[in-house]
This record gives sequence, C-alpha cells and structure tokens, in this order.
Amino acid sequence: MSSRTRWPLALLLAAMLGACGGASRAAAQTPHVHGVPRSDSAALAAARPDATRYPWTEADAQFMSAMIGHHAQAIQMARLAPTRASANAVKILADRIINAQQDEISIMQLWLRDRGQPVPDPAADAHAGHGGDHGGMMPGMLTPEQLAELERASGAEFDRLFLTYMIQHHRGATQMVTRLFGTTGAAQDETVFKFASDVNVDQTTEIARMQRMLADLLFGAPSP
Repeated sequence: MSSRTRWPLALLLAAMLGACGGASRAAAQTPHVHGVPRSDSAALAAARPDATRYPWTEADAQFMSAMIGHHAQAIQMARLAPTRASANAVKILADRIINAQQDEISIMQLWLRDRGQPVPDPAADAHAGHGGDHGGMMPGMLTPEQLAELERASGAEFDRLFLTYMIQHHRGATQMVTRLFGTTGAAQDETVFKFASDVNVDQTTEIARMQRMLADLLFGAPSP
C-alpha cells in the first residue's frame, strides 16, 4: 500500500477514535435523572427536555388541587348573581368569573390527571369551604355562615356582600400564589408557573375593580 493510501486511512481511524471518545465523555457527563440509568436519562433529556429540566413538585400538585376547590366556591357565589343582584355591573362581573374559572378548573384537572394525581370534586370542595384533604380552610374561603348570608341577600344588599366577599376570596387566591412561589423548587413546571402567574394578575386586577364598584355602591359615586 502506498503512503498516499495509508495517510487518509490514518486520518479516518483518528476521526473514528475521537468520535468514540467524545461519546464516552458525553455519557459520563449526562446527569442522573430521577433514578433513571445514565444512558436512559440521556435519551429522556433529549426527548423531553422540559420534563427533566423543570419537574413538578408536591407543592405544585397541592396548589393545583386546592385551587380547584377555591375556584369552585367563587363560581358557586357568582351563580347567585343573576337572580339576586341589582347592579348590572355585578351580574356582568359574576358571569366573567364563572366563564374564566370554569375553564381554569378544566386546566387544573387535566394537569393533575396527566400526572396520576387525585382530581378533587369541585362541588364537594366548594360546599366544604376547604381544600379537601389539604388541611383546613384555605385563604379567602367563605365560611358556611358567610355563604348562607350571601344566599339570603338580594338587591343592593346582595351587591354589597358579593363584592365584599369576592374581594376577600380573590385576596385568598393571591395569597396561595405567593405561598407557592415562596416554596423552594415549586412553580418550575411551565403550566403551573403560567397558571399561577395569570391567577395573580387577573385576580389582583379584579380586586381593584371590585373595590371601585363597592365604593360606588357605598358612597353613591357614579360608576366610571
């Protein structure tokens, strides 16, 4: 074999050895993911980067589960408005709350179901006034006595109670978001982070709007 033939062959062998060495180093540097062997964890990282880079936590599951019951009570309150409220603005607000929070409950239920987590019954949690097995009353939730008071009211008195109690309820939801974001490792899952952020923004905005509506009702100022 001539020197011209041996030289490209030597280059080819060197390239092949370099590739093998690079693959070995990459495998050695691949992190161990949730107890999965290194070789499998590398394939998992390539196939589902979000699942390995931003895993969900128990705090995420508890937040989504508890918020289903929280939303369910807000819907229960809002469904009283069409027959009891006197202000058209209150009726419109209640309708928006029903539509938005029903959709959000569906998102939370799907998230929990996809991860093999228990999916709470929204109706049961709304009437119970707590987050199922999450340990007592959630922030902002109405007591049975407050709910009964709202159900008995009508006209301007219903409007006042509805706005007062819904402000309380919304503030509780923002407290739950603050607690989630303050938990180490929580809210790294993309869906949980976006959902919790949206809840915080939407309900903070609605609190400000309801405060203006309540001031108009109490002090007789014209609505803007």
